[in-house]
Amino acid sequence: MIFAVWIPLLMPLLAVPAARRLARSLPPRAAAWLLTGCAVALAACTAAALGLLLAAGALRLPPVAALGHLSLPLLGGDPVVSVPAAGVAAALLTACAFALVHRTLRHHTELRTARLTTDAHPTSGDLCVLPDSAPDAYALPGRPGRVVVTAGMLRALPPDEREALFAHERAHLAGRHHLFLFTVALAAVCHPLLRSLRAPLAYALERWADESAASRVGDRRVTARAIGRAALAARPGAAAAHRPGTVLAATAGPVPRRVAALLTPERAVDHPPVRAGLHGRRLVAAALLACVTLSASAALDAAADLHETVEVAQGEAAR
Repeated sequence: MIFAVWIPLLMPLLAVPAARRLARSLPPRAAAWLLTGCAVALAACTAAALGLLLAAGALRLPPVAALGHLSLPLLGGDPVVSVPAAGVAAALLTACAFALVHRTLRHHTELRTARLTTDAHPTSGDLCVLPDSAPDAYALPGRPGRVVVTAGMLRALPPDEREALFAHERAHLAGRHHLFLFTVALAAVCHPLLRSLRAPLAYALERWADESAASRVGDRRVTARAIGRAALAARPGAAAAHRPGTVLAATAGPVPRRVAALLTPERAVDHPPVRAGLHGRRLVAAALLACVTLSASAALDAAADLHETVEVAQGEAAR
């Protein structure tokens, strides 16, 4: 366990860059699922490793060993190392728990505040128009989900581009894209390196919605113009008053890259591995799979080793 338990804590150093690189060569939907799944797996392994460190150190404390009827000499390891490591693990796990609760409460508070704001204005179906002059539009999840747009944004776009913008936001709602971002935000609480997955995930989700909107309106160029014009019109500082930080908006992310992708023929967008190089993509995918598998197997191996040690120590103490 002494060596295996550290592997899940170090593996994100290799897995996160591999996931970011692989996501660039995948279609948007696949990239979003890849980044989210990778973040969840690595965060779970990190939490398990910290928990095992905490348990291993706590068991070497005489009161805990006596409570579990354990023979301290048979537990092995060096208490000079394991007990302080357990203290650090306990502090990190406590900090993670508080951060998870705080982030979850903030997420729900922001959504509730935005919901109250939209409830004060009339809606037409899933569309809510705010009277603000600052151009803005975003997808507000909930029951029902709403496409929130300001009067300033409506004035900034012609009718065909408005429909493309609405289709983009509806794609966010239909795909429940806010849950992808929220999940990765929670995973990043467990390991700081996972924070760097948020930007590529947000881009993948915006591209996913872009492609859905283009398919819905049937014109990639109109969708590209809508995204570009909306981004030029929007003023992020003014939107902060009513837009929650946890929702997705058509004007977010690297808009020039998104517009360029929309102006690319649809066949090229659907088959990015050809451009990225199939062989290189497979190598990166294999490396990422190896990293995640090694992290999970190391956590399981450490848990099995600790369990075996505890059983031996209990058996000896029972004699």
